Amino acid sequence: MGKQEQGDTFSYQFRYQKMVKGSSDINNNKVRRDKFELFHGLRSNSMKLGSFKGGYVVKRGSWMRKHFSSVVFTVGLMGFLFLLDSIMGFIFEPAVIRSNSTLNVFSGDKVGDNGGKHVVQMYDRLTNMASSALVERELKQDESKFWKESYRQASAWSYCADRKESIRAGKLQSNNGYILVSANGGLNQQRVAVCNAVAVASLLNATLVIPRFLFSNVWKDPSQFGDIYQEEYFIKTLKDEINIVKDLPPHLKSLDFKEVGSLITDADISKEATPVEYIKKVLPLLLKNGVVHFLGYGNRLGFDPLPSELQRPRCKCNYHALKFVPKIQETGSLLIRRIRKYDGPRNKLDKELLGSFITDRLNAPLMDREPLKYIALHMRFEIDMVAYSLCEFGGGQVENTELQTYREIHFPLLMQRLKMSKPVSAEELRRSGRCPLTPEEAALVLAGLGFTSETYIYLAGSQIYGGKSRMQPLTNLYPHVITKEDLLSPRELAPFKNFSSQLAALDFIACATADVFAITDSGSQLSSLVSGFRTYYGGGHAPTLRPSKKRLAEILSRNHTINWNDFEGRVTKMITGAQSVRLRGWGRSIYRQPRCPECMCRFQ
Repeated sequence: MGKQEQGDTFSYQFRYQKMVKGSSDINNNKVRRDKFELFHGLRSNSMKLGSFKGGYVVKRGSWMRKHFSSVVFTVGLMGFLFLLDSIMGFIFEPAVIRSNSTLNVFSGDKVGDNGGKHVVQMYDRLTNMASSALVERELKQDESKFWKESYRQASAWSYCADRKESIRAGKLQSNNGYILVSANGGLNQQRVAVCNAVAVASLLNATLVIPRFLFSNVWKDPSQFGDIYQEEYFIKTLKDEINIVKDLPPHLKSLDFKEVGSLITDADISKEATPVEYIKKVLPLLLKNGVVHFLGYGNRLGFDPLPSELQRPRCKCNYHALKFVPKIQETGSLLIRRIRKYDGPRNKLDKELLGSFITDRLNAPLMDREPLKYIALHMRFEIDMVAYSLCEFGGGQVENTELQTYREIHFPLLMQRLKMSKPVSAEELRRSGRCPLTPEEAALVLAGLGFTSETYIYLAGSQIYGGKSRMQPLTNLYPHVITKEDLLSPRELAPFKNFSSQLAALDFIACATADVFAITDSGSQLSSLVSGFRTYYGGGHAPTLRPSKKRLAEILSRNHTINWNDFEGRVTKMITGAQSVRLRGWGRSIYRQPRCPECMCRFQ
């Protein structure tokens, strides 16, 4: 380990020691303050009693003799209570310390945050039962069965999209022109666009120019392809599939794509278009002008019907050709080693995502123990998701007003549509599974699956609507909630400042290599890509938890009557059902469900 990393590690450890010490001081001060107030309260009462003169003073001696045994009992009881207070402080202080140490990470979106003064909680009864169940599990040292895959058949599938396929000798030598793609969105949307472009280039027998990434006012990230992925590796890995170049030839660079009709926007191509549409609409332009420019290119290639010779290159691109640059791999490996407190690689996922960085500079003391297991939790509870859903989340009128104001400012089209449509109640939205899961609901699912309160949870992203107030039901049950901002020093994160896609790549790595990955929104691109990556390289040992929002809403609607055993049983059934091993269905994404002949091979 180099001097730089040693310094950063020392800084990281010092921050945690300081947090623990600070939390301990706070807890001890509270105990001392409570005792001070109790003592002075008694003293104040005695002074008031002493203000009564006359007969009371004359009779005080006889009263003391008469009630001597009661006074002794009272003093003894107070002593016992002080002793009990000290013991309880000793027992529960570590939990308080751990909870306090997580509160600094949820500082991103201050909207709806009251600093943790008023905890926003929707399921008080269930949460209390979950707390008791976690204590009981801790005492029994029961481990959740969901640390492992639910079905052994998952290990029968293995990655093989990189297998050699016989191709026509002249196919790559002939060329119908160049395809230029300017992809929009964040890291995960751009990744999908790149791999779709590879399939289209193969379909149209065209040369692909290294894709460009558009600057977005939402993501505000100027990163280009080479800032995130290894260009040479990308070209080399796909050399048997398509021709790839870094730039257009000089005679095409100055071409006005719009003027000659070679500029193709998302409005010109159907969502999830078929190969036939590309051949009819795009190929003639390509043959005429020698180049087409796909601008935006969001989700413009369907999954079926698509021949195997096009589906397989798309899989190969996603799972083999897109390697993160060394800067991201190195910081990602540092992040994973600190989560696990272990230096070596654990599986194929580690090696594919982190390369040689996970095996370099091995620290012998950290290799003598088992790596710490952790869950990666991807919460989709940002202000935009919450506001757009039109759901209610237990924050009352203040929350409703706040979200309505946000919608009016940021979603004017949604507001117009709402004025012209029949309103849907918040209860109906929740019953139909259209509400984002709250941190409290995520905690209840984890508790229902038997994960103990000692479980470490890596939180992907930290822009949680409501901040500490909304997070507290989760951190009360699971104090070990950590983020990349906890584990990496400001100096280590500095190269990623103002590069949201590169930061998202660190979350991608932490989620993909986790022992368990927990999804709260199956429609999320990150969740889809990460779960697919874990299926592809996990070898049947990388479980993903996919709660159904509709089924969970039905279970939680019985908050006031359901017992904990019934809750556990129904949550377990919900998750187990979603983990069943099946072939990719018609029209389903190969990025999320790669179990198909074009991407994976099944072994008996």
